[in-house]
Amino acid sequence: MELRPLGRTGMLVSVLGLGTVKLGRNEGVKYPRPFDLPTDADALALLDTAAALGINLLDTAPAYGSAEERLGDLLAGRRDRWILSTKVGEEFENGRSRFDFSAAHTTESVDRSLACLGTDHLDIVLVHSDGDDLAAMDQGVMETLGRCKQAGKVRAIGFSPKSVDGARAAMPLSDVLMLALNPTEPEMLPVVREAHARGVGVLIKKGFRSGHLPAGGADPVEDALRYLLAEPGVSSVVVGTINPAHLRHNAGAAERAC
Repeated sequence: MELRPLGRTGMLVSVLGLGTVKLGRNEGVKYPRPFDLPTDADALALLDTAAALGINLLDTAPAYGSAEERLGDLLAGRRDRWILSTKVGEEFENGRSRFDFSAAHTTESVDRSLACLGTDHLDIVLVHSDGDDLAAMDQGVMETLGRCKQAGKVRAIGFSPKSVDGARAAMPLSDVLMLALNPTEPEMLPVVREAHARGVGVLIKKGFRSGHLPAGGADPVEDALRYLLAEPGVSSVVVGTINPAHLRHNAGAAERAC
């Protein structure tokens, strides 16, 4: 699978990344069909499939239920094969999200992710916005992440915004942005291009609209990937699946789209 530079971070990421929300959380999600969490054997088979396909990016978060802790167990002894991206700011407890962008919580969240994932460093840490991007930044969360980076806990920091204004405000403080973009929701496309010009890496979320792509064309997934990967500023499209067959299909579509 093609690898692309993640901005100026020095990291190369596969054009398809694996999102892991479905490894640890199956409530309060927006997928079209309910699902059971996979067994450890099934989760390990999924990771083996991803590795065999050339995927090297795993995206997770504290808000993804037990995903970080499960990944820490599943990746024991082979963590170095993966680029790990996680987040701060959102916690999912008792069926609902709560947000905290304070310095104390941000630092505690990074330290907890290090412990859960069983690693001495996190490759990427992004702010999980609650939708009020500017207010989150006003609490100094990016500066706190910057201190975690200086301490060697994190290689690259960034923001996962909900708005174009938030993305642009976060860009000067970020090594990486995670942006929602797909053919039916193109609002972030100018931001992708601005980030590329500044050397900021871009990860794409909701590239398939959480499974709600409109029907049409021979393969809507391949059409979406062709649209996204035509942008040189797009480093990787993160897709969330626990089905190895779906992952193989997505990888084949990505290779045809590049």
